[in-house]
Amino acid sequence: MMLRNTTTTWGAVSQIFHWAGGALILLLLIHGWWMVEIPPRIARFAHYSWHASLGYGLLALMILRIAWRWMNTLPEPPPDARAWERIATRLGHRGLYVLILAATISGWALAGTFRRPLDTTFFGLVQVPGIVVSQDRDLHDQLESAHSILAWALALLIIIHIAGALYHLIIKKDRVTQRMLPWI
Repeated sequence: MMLRNTTTTWGAVSQIFHWAGGALILLLLIHGWWMVEIPPRIARFAHYSWHASLGYGLLALMILRIAWRWMNTLPEPPPDARAWERIATRLGHRGLYVLILAATISGWALAGTFRRPLDTTFFGLVQVPGIVVSQDRDLHDQLESAHSILAWALALLIIIHIAGALYHLIIKKDRVTQRMLPWI
């Protein structure tokens, strides 16, 4: 497998970014829902630092992924792709990047607005400076709402992304999905 992308397939580095990012996002979405909906209120706060560390990791991964993407060729759409498919693909991928970045940055901002100080380190290893430091409850509530809305919008767009991949795999059978699978 090639490390770099070609005009026909994604390279190993892009695939690693894709699948590692996807796994982190899935974990963050599930954990985020779980930590605010399931545990008793007293136990909930302990999970925020762990969630924030995962979010900082995702943000760093996305910055590297975007830099890698800019430095590499992108696989071309199939020659028989319709205009609406090309537009949907471009908008969908851009939307994913925007929502991932917006959700992680809003979470980072939210981390600095708790009544009790939140451990803002990357798994206790590196201090992550706050981009917002305030105990203003209105600001906290606004950031919490924004983070939640962005996370749900991201989850919806991921479902659409997966549906698109299945469409290419099962209906179109044009090998678009296989280009991101490391075992093919």
